[in-house]
Amino acid sequence: MALEMQRRGYEIIAFWINGFAEEMKTHVPMSCVKELRYICEIEEQPTLQLTLEEIKLKTNDANANLDIVACLAGGEAGVNVADIIGESMGLLSNGYLRGVGGEILNRRDKKVQQELLHSAGMRSVRQAGSDKFEDVEQFLQTESYPIVLKPTESAGSDGVKLCPNFEEAKEHFHQLMNSQLVNGGDCGQVLCQEFLKGKEYVVDHVSLNGVHKTMMVWVYDKRERNGSAFVYFGCVPVEADSEEANMIIPYIRKTLDILGVKNGPSHGEVIITESGPCLVEMNCRANGGDGAWHPLARGLTPGSYSQIEATADAYLNPEQFHSYPDKPGPLIGEGVEICLVSYGKGIVKSTPGFDVLKKLPSCIHFESGVKIGGTVDLTIDLITCVGSVIVYHENPAVVKDDIHFIRYLENMNGLFIFEDEQEQTEIMATTTTTTTKVAIADATVSSQAAKDTTVIRETKAIEEETQTGYDHFPDAPFLLKTISLRKTVDIDAMHDRFGDNADGPPTMMRTVSLQKTQGHRFPNGPSMLRTISLQKEP
Repeated sequence: MALEMQRRGYEIIAFWINGFAEEMKTHVPMSCVKELRYICEIEEQPTLQLTLEEIKLKTNDANANLDIVACLAGGEAGVNVADIIGESMGLLSNGYLRGVGGEILNRRDKKVQQELLHSAGMRSVRQAGSDKFEDVEQFLQTESYPIVLKPTESAGSDGVKLCPNFEEAKEHFHQLMNSQLVNGGDCGQVLCQEFLKGKEYVVDHVSLNGVHKTMMVWVYDKRERNGSAFVYFGCVPVEADSEEANMIIPYIRKTLDILGVKNGPSHGEVIITESGPCLVEMNCRANGGDGAWHPLARGLTPGSYSQIEATADAYLNPEQFHSYPDKPGPLIGEGVEICLVSYGKGIVKSTPGFDVLKKLPSCIHFESGVKIGGTVDLTIDLITCVGSVIVYHENPAVVKDDIHFIRYLENMNGLFIFEDEQEQTEIMATTTTTTTKVAIADATVSSQAAKDTTVIRETKAIEEETQTGYDHFPDAPFLLKTISLRKTVDIDAMHDRFGDNADGPPTMMRTVSLQKTQGHRFPNGPSMLRTISLQKEP
């Protein structure tokens, strides 16, 4: 959003709240690195009055003619401060959230959100939350397991865990209360909630003076991996006029009204249970993920707009905001936001898989914060996701095939080469002797895969997925030793709807040769000797 406003001719000020993690202050999405600039940076002061004075002082020093026209949160941690400062400066804002007795409530607090919905007679979760274990102990002893535990003000699944029993819930409670959140600051309280069964959907809105406009509807692809119940595999667009969307959009809009969200972007998460939609949490800011979803949302949406453009218009061009439809029309083409999952860990020596992913026919955007020399851990939540790939194509078959390829590349540990290869080989050799059923990497996969012996995963997990009818690696391709990639001359870049001056899907030439092999652990999936012919980027 900041970059969009800068491109419209506005200067950007970075405002850092108290307790915000220092390392996060230097974080800039890859898509913004080359352009985004701050005219000045301001630190929150001990009081609101001192903060307002600091803003005036710093903006005058930066530019004597600077007139602040908007104040909005750049991330979850800044939601409350942005609302308060915006209201104090007479800018478009949601202001304070007040209870029936006039008391100020924390709009970000997930416990408060559920309590307000319950008071309004809406479906909400059973819960208990506190900074003292004795306050939640009875709930943990009487509620059916599994139970979800999470910080009341976390973001991006930070600290969220599905606990199967009382002992593990108690342990995680104390762990959270002694932890620092990813965005900075201590965990103030822990929320213990019933486990909602059902698919989790997301509805992105932008609001102006209480008018809520739906930007996009998504469904999360979450799976059990690496010992975690909530590993993000991606986000799949949903038609805004589908049965599910018609059920959850009114619920989300009523939630926004209850929480006093009248202006700006929002990112509401809801699960459709047997008794209807139930809020997971309302994030009173834009969709996150470094905005990697932006080109996909624009490409899918008739009119080529997204939450980013609509937010800028809500603050800077209200007339344009009101020209947007109540919700987007039928989606154009096929696309998915894929979160990359790591099954290995170590110090990164190289990233060969990244180069391959960027050359896939449907890849329109790739982003990863993983650098050579950096450390990669097992992916257990959104925070430990090792990157994202946005795939889009007018032909759904192309998207489906590329998704299968990406998942297979992850599964064979083909994204990275780690520095401690010898140590990993010894560990996996030991694992092979102690595990009765393992999936051994095929020696013909690739030199990297054979050298690292790729991934050894217990077949128990795979068998469980098959039994439940949920195959997490459907039709996974088997690759022969060499992946052949060749570039062709740019033929039709003028029709790339994702370029700055473009209006049409990327034109790509593509050849896939299928060759059947025997004895592979994905017997139902196609085996591939894959040649991809791609346009050279301008």
